[in-house]
Amino acid sequence: MTNNNLIEAYIRKYVVLTDEEAATFSASFKEVKIKKRQFIAQPNFVVKNRNYVMKGAFRAYVVDDNGQDSTIAFAIEDWWITDYNSYILQKPATMFVMALEDSIILEISYEKEQQLKQQNHQFETFFRIRAERTAAFMQQRIISNLTQSAEERYENFIAHYPQIVQRVPQYALASYLGMTTEFLSRIRNKKASKNH
Repeated sequence: MTNNNLIEAYIRKYVVLTDEEAATFSASFKEVKIKKRQFIAQPNFVVKNRNYVMKGAFRAYVVDDNGQDSTIAFAIEDWWITDYNSYILQKPATMFVMALEDSIILEISYEKEQQLKQQNHQFETFFRIRAERTAAFMQQRIISNLTQSAEERYENFIAHYPQIVQRVPQYALASYLGMTTEFLSRIRNKKASKNH
């Protein structure tokens, strides 16, 4: 499947498009190869693109004044990632977004996205659906952080995203789940010994 077909197939999961509309949509994206450990967003720089992951894995994180980092999001194939606050409001980023593997993304610029939304109601609907899903996911995540134990958060994560657990460093997963790497190791060892 070519990159254009890939993004066309993706948008068609959410909205109905003619072949011409799908071609217009996919032509607005640019394929970019990203090396492992390369950043696609960094604090203090305005984020210019929204990124669809074709191949690879990414981690979005923030670093506090003490140098402690906290993972905000992961993204693998068929997911989107950027610093949304920076991208949507076109103001300086507060997050780092870094490739965890050699990756390939399809990026769309802020200007191109605005043009698509203005020219076609279906394109606007697609981006609205993406925004709603992102907001719902973030709310769910905040609630689980406030109401579930560390073990429950880990269990839920591996149940929903087993494909991510294998591909991200343990420290990044621990910080995403709001625990230390040591605590995550203890949970994993306990789980492993239960399964034997």
